[in-house]
Amino acid sequence: MIMSCIFTTSADVSNDSIYPGKIWPDDRGEHINAHGGGMLYKDGTYYWYGEHKAESSNNALVGVTCYSSKDLINWKYQGVALSVSDDEKSDIVKGSIIERPKVVFNKKSGKYVMWFHLELKDKGYSAARAGMAISDTPQGPFKFISSSRINAGKLPYDMDGKKRAILDTLNLDNYKKWWTPEWQDAIKKGLFLKRDIQSGQMSRDMTIFIDDDEKAYHIYSSEDNLTLQIAELSDDYQRHTGKYIRMIPAGNNEAPAIFKKDGKYWMITSGCTGWAPNEARLFSADNIFGPWTQHPNPCVGNDAEKTFGAQSTFIFKVEGKRDLYIFMADVWRPKNPIDGRYMWLPIEFSNGKPILQWRDSWSLSSYK
Repeated sequence: MIMSCIFTTSADVSNDSIYPGKIWPDDRGEHINAHGGGMLYKDGTYYWYGEHKAESSNNALVGVTCYSSKDLINWKYQGVALSVSDDEKSDIVKGSIIERPKVVFNKKSGKYVMWFHLELKDKGYSAARAGMAISDTPQGPFKFISSSRINAGKLPYDMDGKKRAILDTLNLDNYKKWWTPEWQDAIKKGLFLKRDIQSGQMSRDMTIFIDDDEKAYHIYSSEDNLTLQIAELSDDYQRHTGKYIRMIPAGNNEAPAIFKKDGKYWMITSGCTGWAPNEARLFSADNIFGPWTQHPNPCVGNDAEKTFGAQSTFIFKVEGKRDLYIFMADVWRPKNPIDGRYMWLPIEFSNGKPILQWRDSWSLSSYK
């Protein structure tokens, strides 16, 4: 039986401020259970989707939860948006791994489309698939459609003839020892990209980004978490078009979170240290398909080298606020997953670049 964490609302959180890292009760007085989450705004309401965690397991025992709010402070539990299956043949059978769900609304079809990182039951993290589900309403229930690796048989669209010629020379048998300079150079040139061409590219930590022209992009950690990839989605957001790039090859990035401001794309990621926090990375580009430039750690102040103990999951703009973007991150607690906390901070700009400063609490009303 899965037990809930129940708390009173007055001890940790008031009704007009955000308290990063504190218990965040919903309308039932229970700590919000929506980890690795994403945000959707539709018709005056925010919808927060995330992984339902148990007390002793990070596996999916319930599914993806949904909460709604008008003010980003007070959240109503909407239930399980995507339920795990009891069918052992289902990709999302109870006990599989469902992580970092993101939901977007497709204006052409009128459908809500959910993408998530999926690992098959009892297979560890070897499947590295992207799962997709759809719904007619934001709170669901979402119907699971399929899961797979990405863009099987396709090479990055920006890989020119010279790079393809180099790719042809790479052979896994020549690089059996990992982390040597020669191995890292081969990874950068596409050693694991080539390995996975036929099966499709691996997809783990991920997000979905909708651009100004309504084009959607799937951004995910691939090639055994060594390289990020950015893949274009179809007009209905339900499949990949085959157009993708490799971003920062061999850079060891995961947990991508992206936003666009004044025509420039900004992305915050983390390094790969399991459940332990590490230093955030910041990248920018003038085109979604790059080139991407790395900048110094956007976090400033105490514990900046550990992203204040958290890991990025999503960034969104607050409706009605001129330039308020919120950085959503998770404070993971792998020994008691249900007690994982949420670190939401406002993104500020200094010398034209995003920065994150720790705040014990902050209010949306402080921003115009």
